[in-house]
Amino acid sequence: MTAPAPAPTTALVAEDVAPASGGMPPRVALARRALSEFVGTAALVAVVVGSGIQATELTQDVGVQLLANSIATVLGLGVLILLLGPVSGAHFNPVVTLAEWWTARRGGSGVTGRDVAAYLPAQTAGAIGGAVLADAMFDRALVDWSSHERSAGHLLLGEVVATAGLILLIFGLARTGRLRSAPVAVASYIGAAYWFTSSTSFANPAVTVGRAFSDTFAGIAPGSVPGFVGAQLVGAAVGIALVAVLYGRRDTASAKDV
Repeated sequence: MTAPAPAPTTALVAEDVAPASGGMPPRVALARRALSEFVGTAALVAVVVGSGIQATELTQDVGVQLLANSIATVLGLGVLILLLGPVSGAHFNPVVTLAEWWTARRGGSGVTGRDVAAYLPAQTAGAIGGAVLADAMFDRALVDWSSHERSAGHLLLGEVVATAGLILLIFGLARTGRLRSAPVAVASYIGAAYWFTSSTSFANPAVTVGRAFSDTFAGIAPGSVPGFVGAQLVGAAVGIALVAVLYGRRDTASAKDV
């Protein structure tokens, strides 16, 4: 497949591995990129669920449990973005993939429809696999549906805010040429959003599905999943709109902006 221009969230790849001659490195094959998304999302959910289980086994203080869970997630996510960004762009998140595809349709560079068809199933399967792996590591039932209801309206609003902020951050970094900061910036934002949003910032449909497979501190009841995913999609749309308003449309932005 002819390699398109580097996607916004994969521009980091070009900066980091471009040869000394200044030529652009070839894009990684789709199968390897999809595998990277599977592995990265699985590892991310294993970190989220596993640290949640560990925290509840070590303390009954809910605040300390959330602190442990958020710190582990920040560190794990930062490492995974740094490690797998050069392979797939380290989306690990269907709304990031869909947002990039949408911006590509509107004249930007990004993933194709074929990429989306490979990334989304890989991310979702990876998330489920990560939850099952975490359960196995702590000697729990491999599939134990969560009973943690998260369907209240204020929680859904929290997911809209968390997801909108995530999309604004990622694509704002891309539009201003600062994607080298993505591992630290994205992990830091998720860590902060754990605490300032009512939903503790899932902000990821694949991770939301995966967390339904574990009845732990980090879980979400299957019946609450559709509402969370819907809120995340709304948040992604809000985030894309904010990028357009704040940075201008790509076809009218100056070379300095893009």
